[in-house]
Parts: sequence; C-alpha cells; structure tokens
Amino acid sequence: MATYAIGDLQGCLDDLEILLKKINFKTGRDTLWFTGDLVNRGNKSLQTLRFVKNLGDSAISVLGNHDLTLLALHAGNTQVRYHTLNDILEADDRDELIHWLRHRPLLHHDEQLGYTMVHAGLPAQWDLITAQACAHELENILRGEQFTDFMAHMFGNKPKKWHEQLNGWERLRFITNSFTRMRYCSPRGKLNFKDKGPIGTQKKGHIPWYQVANRKNSELKIIIGHWSTLFGKADSKNIYAIDTGCLWGETLTAMRLDSTTVEYYRVKCNQAIK
Repeated sequence: MATYAIGDLQGCLDDLEILLKKINFKTGRDTLWFTGDLVNRGNKSLQTLRFVKNLGDSAISVLGNHDLTLLALHAGNTQVRYHTLNDILEADDRDELIHWLRHRPLLHHDEQLGYTMVHAGLPAQWDLITAQACAHELENILRGEQFTDFMAHMFGNKPKKWHEQLNGWERLRFITNSFTRMRYCSPRGKLNFKDKGPIGTQKKGHIPWYQVANRKNSELKIIIGHWSTLFGKADSKNIYAIDTGCLWGETLTAMRLDSTTVEYYRVKCNQAIK
C-alpha cells in the first residue's frame, strides 16, 4: 500500500495514465493525493474529472483556482470564460461532476503521514487549527445554499491581508485566494497577485509566501501545486512544490509520501500550451 501526491493535471489525462503505470498504482490498494486544478487548458478536462471522481476512496483532491472557476461558470458567473471547460458544462453527467467537485476539501492533513496538502499556500498568520477552521468555513459555503451567491462574489484581489475581524464575502474571498491563488507577498504577509514567475522576477521587496518570518505553520510539511515556475524546487524547509509544468510540456510529478525518504517519479508530458 503506497500513497502518492501528484501535481496539477489541468486536463492532461494521458500523462497521468502514463505516470500511474510508472508507479504501478492499483485502485483499492494505493492512494493518490491531487494538488487541485484537475481541469482547464488541457485537452481532456472532462475525462480527467471523471477519472479522478471514479477513483473513489483511492483519491483525495483539494480544490484549485481552476476548479473553482469551473464551479463559478456552472453557477452563472460571467466574469470569466474558458472554452476548455465547455465540454464539462455541456456533459450529460455535468451536475453529478459539479456536485462531486463542490464537496472536495480546501486542505487535507494526515497526522500519520505527517503531510498537509493545499493547492497554493497558507498565510503566515494561520497555524494548522486556524487553517483547518478556515477551510471548513469555505467548504460549508461551497456545499450549501449560499454557493451561487458566493460564486458571484468570489473573484477579486482584495482584501490582501488577513485579519480575524474580516467577515462576509471579503473574509471568504481572502480564504479562497490564500488556499488557491497565493504565491508572493510582502514580508508582513500582504498578498501580491501580479507576480507569477520564477523566484527573482517578483516586485522588489516581495517574497514567496512560505518565506515570511515567524510563519505559524512553518513546522508543517506542506505539499503545494499551483506554482509551476518554481520548477519543483521551493528551496525552503518543509515545502514540497510538485506542480512541475505538465501543461506547459514539462513533467508530471508524483511524490511518494509513505517512504522513509522522499521519492519522486516524473514523466515527460506530451502536451504543451503556447
């Protein structure tokens, strides 16, 4: 029995199937953790979503920003358009797939294995208990009667800094952006959404979120996707960045979590978005 974390798929099902053969994955015996962004941009988003859903208890997937975009489009938000998601929105099993996606977590923590997985990151002010509480807060909205209303208010870059006093849509938006969009921030934790490139290309005075001093979650071993321009190297203790740019023609990465030493398995991807 083995457990693997796998980086962002974004519809690259063929590459996932090759990787699963490489690690000799067997449903019912092994477990896969997915860092989110199952869909979008790739040429098999619908098939990928069906595949992961059909893995049942053999798969755990946290929500990514592209997954939330799909939910927003389904809910009628017209602020964004992605033609690569049309096949899902027009599928006969659309409602079943959307229901399943709405019930995915924002954070997964395994005390026994000693890893925590989120799509993008955690604010420096959050310890594990706070992060779990914020995840549950947003999950309840996504799964409940306020889902459609929230989808109309989800997009936006503000507020950029955490305050316990945040409430309403602003609080939920910050939680969403932290779990699914953050990369760089100021030394005091103010989020910077403009910079997305490799370390060293960001605005002067800004740093990766995981380098903020006195980060309350620094002792957690955190697995992230989202940031393909890290090229799998976060260069920071306890941060495991495993989105290695599959969609951009680079590699798809699996990280084995139950071994005594960290083991990585990669396959060269066959699809590249220009």
